Parts: sequence; C-alpha cells; structure tokens
Amino acid sequence: MSDSERKRRNSRSRQTGAPTIADVAALAGVSMMTVSRVINAEPKVRQSTRDSVNAAIAKLNYAPNRAARSLAGAAQIRLGLLYSNPSEAFLSAFIVGSLEEAGRSDVQIIVRKVEDDEDAGQAVERLIAGGIDGVILPPPICEADAVLSVLEQAHIPTVAVTTAQPHEGVAAIMIDDRSAAREMTAHLLGLGHQRIGFVVGHPDLSASHERLEGYREALDQAGVAFDPELVAQGFFTYRSGLDAAEQLLSLEDAPSAIFCSNDDMAAATVAIAHRRGLDVPGDLTVCGFDDIALATTIWPELTTIHQPITQMSRRAVELLVTLIRNKKIDEIGNQRICVEHKLVRRQSDAAPRRRPVATSRAM
Repeated sequence: MSDSERKRRNSRSRQTGAPTIADVAALAGVSMMTVSRVINAEPKVRQSTRDSVNAAIAKLNYAPNRAARSLAGAAQIRLGLLYSNPSEAFLSAFIVGSLEEAGRSDVQIIVRKVEDDEDAGQAVERLIAGGIDGVILPPPICEADAVLSVLEQAHIPTVAVTTAQPHEGVAAIMIDDRSAAREMTAHLLGLGHQRIGFVVGHPDLSASHERLEGYREALDQAGVAFDPELVAQGFFTYRSGLDAAEQLLSLEDAPSAIFCSNDDMAAATVAIAHRRGLDVPGDLTVCGFDDIALATTIWPELTTIHQPITQMSRRAVELLVTLIRNKKIDEIGNQRICVEHKLVRRQSDAAPRRRPVATSRAM
C-alpha cells in the first residue's frame, strides 16, 4: 500500500470511525439483514452472496460486534428492546423493570424506538445489525407481523410481553385479559350498574378483543343484555379516550359507568365527565386497566385492573438470559407465563345515583 493510500484510509477512519455493518452492506450491495446472516453463519444464503459479504468484511477490516465480544472473552449478553407504545407511563414502567433486571443479571439492554414514520421491519433489522442476543417486545410491537417475521428469519430469541395471543416460536408473558375484564365488569354490576359503557383498545391487538369478550361474558352471566351502542372504539391513547367518552355520554340513555381498556382512556373519560359537569363517581363511575402511575395522579384516583407491567418486563429479561446462558433458546417458543392481575379499588367507582321518585300530594 502506498503512503498516499494509507494516509487517505487513516484520514477516512478518523472522520467516520470504525466501519459499520451498514458500510459492509453498501459495499457488498446487500441488506444489513443479509450481512447479519452471513456473520452468524446461517445456511440460507447463496454462496455468491456469502462471498461478496466476506470480501467486503475483509476489505473494510470490519469486526462484527458479536465476534469482537467473543474474541475479547466478554460474556455479557446484549438484549434489544424495541418499542412504539403511545403511553409514556406504560412504557416507563416497562423500561424500569427491564433495566432493573438487566442490572441484576449483568446484561446490556439496547432500547430503540420505532418512530412514527419508520418501517418497523427495518427498525428491527438495524437493531439486529448492532449485535444482539435476544429481543423483548412490549405492545403493540409484540404483535407486529413485520417485526416478528424479521426476528424469526434471523433466529433471534424473542419474548412478547402482554400479548394475549402469542406468535408461534415466541415466548409470552401475559395476564388473563379476559378474566380481568370479566372481574371488573362483574364488580360494576355488583355495585348496581346496568348500563355499563365499554371503551375497546386498539383493534389490532389481541388483548383488546380479550377484554371486550370478558366484558360481554360478565354481562351474560348476570343476565344483562349486551348493547352494542354502549361500546366505543378506542386506540389506547388519551385522544381516543376523549372521543369515545363523548360518544358514550352523548347517548340519549347514557351509561352510569364506563369501563375503559386502559388508564389513559379512563383518565380522558374523567376529563370529559368533568367538562360536562358530571361528578365522578357520583354521576358517573369510571374504571380503567393497567394501573399505571396516571391512575393515582388524577382526581379522583382510578379504580383499575393492576397489570404488573414492571414485574412482567423483569420476567422477560430473566427468561431470555436464562435460556441464552443455558443454551436452550430452541425452547423459547414453549414458554407461556401467565402472571396474576388484581382489581384495585380507589375513588372513581360507586353505586349509581338513584333518581328521585315523584310523589303525589293530596290536594
């Protein structure tokens, strides 16, 4: 190599740092996913493609993250956490649990957000390209086909958290959503409510359907007819909760209680009730689901279903670490862990207010 060529290469290294997997992919004319497959010696890569990638690796003197860790003798596991959850409070509890368990288990967590305008499949490809040993998926990413397909093809062990219908080959940590919704609806019926509104979660998530079914089952068991007029569509966002509450409270025969599929939508329902001059819970009972921090920071505090989000994310990290260290990742698809939920009663529910009965007076 000439001195001028060496100077040019040294200058480029100082400007751009060490070569990345993206550089290898660009030079070889393939995707980063393909580079990752070659690095991991996966069989489903054409030999010509494999040769091109290896030639690019050699030319750039690229050291894959996973290989570099192995050469250094490092045993630390790197886990990816991919998210796009619109509820900041839910996500905060989830990440806290993951990081706490990561600290105890001496593993590294790489947290990455899928931006609103970003392709989820490409986002997970970039996460894999960075060198990870396993992935944790909170909702709604935990049921995104584009993400799960990429992870399956890359043979990355994955744990989906709070999914009601886990994907084949993916571990799942969940609660019994149907049972929880049935319990809350039965609680409201026990207070004396007959017209109970229900705000459904995002239609693309299995937990939303399970919670709706639990609501319907409780009504049926109590002999109360299901009225589709009392069901409003939400999307697990505060904004959608505002719209759903307006819809339900605008009915000619409005509900005396509204059960929302998460706390964000329940908080929005309380806000709409207050704007309409309704007392909660005197005029309207409002209940939620999840028991995030928001449930105790609004007034009145929410009666809700406690879903142990932090505990569930801890379990996800613990499960992945155990399977990876024991070299049992082939068993991950058999893992189905159901944790307990709890109905937490606070100040937002009460018996329906009795309407005054007209009495006649003697003339």
